[in-house]
Amino acid sequence: MAQKKTSYLWLGALALSFTVAHAQSPQQIIQQVVNAEHQADLNDHSKWIYLEEIHKPKEHVLQWVANSPQGDAQRILEKDGQEFYPLQQRELIQQFMHDPHAQKKQVSETNHDNQQIDDLLQLLPNAFLWTVTGSNAATTTLHFEPDPNFHPPTREARVFSSMAGDLVADNQQHRVRSMRGHLMREVTFGGGILGRLKEGSAFSLKQEEVGPSLWQLTEFHVQLEGNALLFKNISLQQDDERSRFESEPSTVTLEKAADIVMNQPQAVQQQTASAAK
Repeated sequence: MAQKKTSYLWLGALALSFTVAHAQSPQQIIQQVVNAEHQADLNDHSKWIYLEEIHKPKEHVLQWVANSPQGDAQRILEKDGQEFYPLQQRELIQQFMHDPHAQKKQVSETNHDNQQIDDLLQLLPNAFLWTVTGSNAATTTLHFEPDPNFHPPTREARVFSSMAGDLVADNQQHRVRSMRGHLMREVTFGGGILGRLKEGSAFSLKQEEVGPSLWQLTEFHVQLEGNALLFKNISLQQDDERSRFESEPSTVTLEKAADIVMNQPQAVQQQTASAAK
């Protein structure tokens, strides 16, 4: 009898937790995601080495990247169809290591973009109208549309809040697994003199857990038609894929990162999406 009673209690607790989880409004789910992403941005000081492939209209780069607080050591394997050999790679890394201005510029631009992304994420609960379009044990999928009552405080917010799209949230850690959006209408600045982004301009991104409770951006695609600069390191048209993440000590120096990146394989298979281009 005691065993049967325990089973009933367990089933009741499961049903209650399911009910509570689904009692959340879409806005509450998104707020939870925003809070988790913001805390991760503040608290995650992990450093990584990874393989990166970047496509822009007139540029293609395949490289190993190793993080450090002083900047990223980038070992270029291939650029615009030209293979780079270890001697060339080491020379380029040494140039960066002996150029404090380049290091400072890279760190500044990375910090700017990270802050920009965090600022835009903070807009999610208020800038859009959200609806849940699907869910399972692992994820919840939500669709977003611009909220006509939202008044964007910045130029970047004006662009972002003019988009519609979908977001997939992780149910356990409340992180963004993927997000994609497109402009519902043309956005201009200064009557088009200061900038213009055309209707249909789009972006997408994916994140993955690459270590215990540690998430990294593994893929993002930007196809913005126009001439308004929003990010320092991201082109208006760019495809970026990152893989083979391995952790480094959070205190790694730039010199050590350079040694680590030079020990990675010279020959690697390019990303699936890029190979299909």
